[in-house]
Amino acid sequence: MKIAEADILIVPGLGGASADHWQTNWVNKMPTAQLVEQENWTNPDPEKWSDKLHHAVMMSTRPVVLVGHSLGVHTISRTAQKLTDTKVAGAFLVTPPDIENNKNVSKKSKRFAPIVQDPMPFPSLLIGSSNDPFCDVEAAAQMAAAWGSVFNDAGEIGHVNPKSGFGPWPEGLMAFANLMRRI
Repeated sequence: MKIAEADILIVPGLGGASADHWQTNWVNKMPTAQLVEQENWTNPDPEKWSDKLHHAVMMSTRPVVLVGHSLGVHTISRTAQKLTDTKVAGAFLVTPPDIENNKNVSKKSKRFAPIVQDPMPFPSLLIGSSNDPFCDVEAAAQMAAAWGSVFNDAGEIGHVNPKSGFGPWPEGLMAFANLMRRI
């Protein structure tokens, strides 16, 4: 599938996607991409975030590819079972936090616990990091296995956010393009 043939829904995590975040960069580069806006980026409500994502998928006019980062990945996993009869073609999942066991994860993010254990009803790729302060690589691999996602240990890339040195993230764009070819 080509990017131009899909609605790319970008699903940020806690705090949203800043102007220098790779997700914002991707929205600016891909004409069919848009951020799934939440009412409150700093005080997340799992049900409201899931409802917003579900609504965005239902309003899409083409096949949908989801791109989630951090808590946005858990928003996708919580919403996935509502998307079985929809046009979601796949998901690109980047560094989800371990909302159950990681001491660095905020109490607000832990509202999304427990981690969903159901397979996603569409193909997905999960990018993990061996030095993510919010999730060790083994926990990321376990999430990928539970969700039926292909797992990619991308090495020492932190949490893949501006603080980790990621703005445009061209390597991620190449991994996303590989997922698009697969679906």
